[in-house]
Amino acid sequence: MRILRKAGDVPKRSLWQRIKDVALTDVGVLARGGVSAGSLEELERLLLEADFGVPVTLRLVAEVERLAARGSVKTQEQFHEALARGIEASLRGGNSDPALRTANAPPLIVLIVGVNGAGKTTFIGKLSSRFIAQGKRVMVAAGDTFRAGAIDQLRVWAERTGAEFVGAAAGADPASVAFDAIDRAVARGADVLIVDTAGRLHTSEGLMIELEKVARVIAKRLPGAPHETLLVLDGTIGQNAVQQAKTFAAAVPVTGLVVTKLDGTARGGVVVAVHEAIDVPVKFLGVGESAADLVTFDAAAFARELLGE
Repeated sequence: MRILRKAGDVPKRSLWQRIKDVALTDVGVLARGGVSAGSLEELERLLLEADFGVPVTLRLVAEVERLAARGSVKTQEQFHEALARGIEASLRGGNSDPALRTANAPPLIVLIVGVNGAGKTTFIGKLSSRFIAQGKRVMVAAGDTFRAGAIDQLRVWAERTGAEFVGAAAGADPASVAFDAIDRAVARGADVLIVDTAGRLHTSEGLMIELEKVARVIAKRLPGAPHETLLVLDGTIGQNAVQQAKTFAAAVPVTGLVVTKLDGTARGGVVVAVHEAIDVPVKFLGVGESAADLVTFDAAAFARELLGE
């Protein structure tokens, strides 16, 4: 399964290839049961460049050093496997179940949050398509009322996927749109309601307060909702994604992460860094623009593809 690169893409030098070239130039040191200090420093630098962040990087390097010292890492293959297992373990730590939550009774309410340009609307289209393929009746609500273009874009995705669209005039109160959309979803027997929100800059306190209001109104209209609050992050922005995640998680109870645009970057370590920063599971990866380009997260597969051969 290709996660970071789709079939037909021009192959890029993998993280593992860079590690071999820079950090593992002296294979003899490995064979003698050790890793040189210089190799560990280079490994640390490469992991930081791949956006793993300082805490994860230091732990991965320390684990490799520990295994090498006890003689468990003597070959490049063992070095590769040690790193892959360490990355996977980080992704499986804490709150890490990628399965979507369920509702005791329909509709399942999924709130989508994130900043402008992260790919929220495209993700909503992909998620709608997935639910519809499962035979579910899906509604999408255009809660991003600040931009008329966002409403139109979501309407196009709804038509493309076969979801029912709930719109509002530009400038309408987003919380009211969400409230009315739940009314309609209940009345029409929808299985799933996906609520879009305005792409908020995580540094804008006023907009974050508005987002808190949307979540609060949804909970008031339907106790237990939203059942999922998915934060969509752009995988190309590196460590800025960590700060975004922390700010959104402080405003609303984020239940899952969606990392997009991973077909456009080899710096996928940020997925590990964000998961650890807010202890929220990664649920989906977006790897393209079509409805089919949505991958349910798998820690083992991601760790090995992230590292590469």
